[in-house]
Amino acid sequence: MTKLFIAQVRQADGQEPLVTVRAEAEGEARLFLTAAYPDAAITGLAEPGDWTSDADTGTRAGDIREHPGVTWQPPSSLAG
Repeated sequence: MTKLFIAQVRQADGQEPLVTVRAEAEGEARLFLTAAYPDAAITGLAEPGDWTSDADTGTRAGDIREHPGVTWQPPSSLAG
């Protein structure tokens, strides 16, 4: 069963839109993202927890979607 991961991708010319990827684990998600964005740096990758979206985030392993205009910030580890 796949999980949803949210990634921040930076190209040489700037930040890409928010990206979601379906994978079974974080390592697999990084592999899919590296294959899709070979010249980019993956600057953030997290499971979104309770994040909900009405956008299509795919259903199969390897489904990558860009979400222009959408922002998401991982929860702070200092949250109490």
